[in-house]
Amino acid sequence: MFTKIIFCIFFGYLFGCFSTGFFIGKLNKVDIRQYGSKSSGTTNALRTLGAKAGLLTLLGDMLKAVIAILFVKYVFFAQFEYINLLVLYTGLGVVLGHNYPVWLKFKGGKGIAATAGAMASFDPWIIPFGLPIFVITVAVTRYVSVGSLLVALLFPIWIKVRYPNELHMLIVASAYTILAIIKHRSNIKRLLRGTENKLGQRIKIDNKG
Repeated sequence: MFTKIIFCIFFGYLFGCFSTGFFIGKLNKVDIRQYGSKSSGTTNALRTLGAKAGLLTLLGDMLKAVIAILFVKYVFFAQFEYINLLVLYTGLGVVLGHNYPVWLKFKGGKGIAATAGAMASFDPWIIPFGLPIFVITVAVTRYVSVGSLLVALLFPIWIKVRYPNELHMLIVASAYTILAIIKHRSNIKRLLRGTENKLGQRIKIDNKG
């Protein structure tokens, strides 16, 4: 079991290291990690390069979690008794790779899109709950960070409700939340100070060429 867990984390990490926002930025001759929140994730891509770049980054970062999990679930360990646990570990690996890609000197995104992809792949029934929470929260507050953190907090709650006797799964799901909080430390500080950027605010790029 331990070997399978390590494999899933490492496999997920490799997928997570594909930094969609970084590549999209480079196509536009911009390193988005030099602007805004210094992140290569969806929100910074949106603020730096616009809606199209933000959407492509979102889809790419979600898909890398989905693809990695599908491989684990249906190719590598299709008949394994504890496949749900391995799926959680695979998604966690993707988030780690997204947040800390080794080839970018561990400077990546904040992991919410990858987390969302992992959550949806683990249990699609979470989508009708998680998506409205995110959309309504962002629509009301105009803070993407608040919606992101609430979605991350939803995961361990969902696991506890759906799998009340699975302590191991709850611990792994809680790790997603902890990673989200760690990566959003600066956002939380700005929220407390009232200086957090709201949705729609653009970042000025000095030189796209």
